[in-house]
Amino acid sequence: MISLKLPLAIVLLMSGTLVLPSNAHDGPEDYLIPHAEARKAVGLKPLIWDKKLEAYAKDYTSQRIGDCELVHSEGPYGENLAWCSDDLSVADAVKMWTDEGADYDYNTNNCCEGKECGHYKQVVWRDTTCIGCAKVRCNNGGTLISCNYDPPGNYEGQKPY
Repeated sequence: MISLKLPLAIVLLMSGTLVLPSNAHDGPEDYLIPHAEARKAVGLKPLIWDKKLEAYAKDYTSQRIGDCELVHSEGPYGENLAWCSDDLSVADAVKMWTDEGADYDYNTNNCCEGKECGHYKQVVWRDTTCIGCAKVRCNNGGTLISCNYDPPGNYEGQKPY
């Protein structure tokens, strides 16, 4: 019996070691892939990762680490923010933004009554070519994710694509 427990413990330890690192880092592809899928659905090219935009997003999220508030940076780029009181995955944040597409009426270029669709419109803005994002765990245990877009989009009265 001892020989069975030791290999099982080693297997469990090894399997935990193999799984944990894959979830520990959110890389550019974690942001780019879901953005590309939403853009492809409306005939647009995927975005390119931009280190300058990433640095901007990191700087801004680090400024919000104390309160995790959803306050736009008022910077020169388009911006989508997502917040959760617990851990928030990049995939879930981008999904929240792209799911707003169901509440966007292309013909009228408006959100459905009482709904939000501006985050979606920024994701699929035709002139946007670059993106940079960052994620931070805040002091209150929440998660804040910021994506910045260049050129910015989501202009009032203009269709995104």
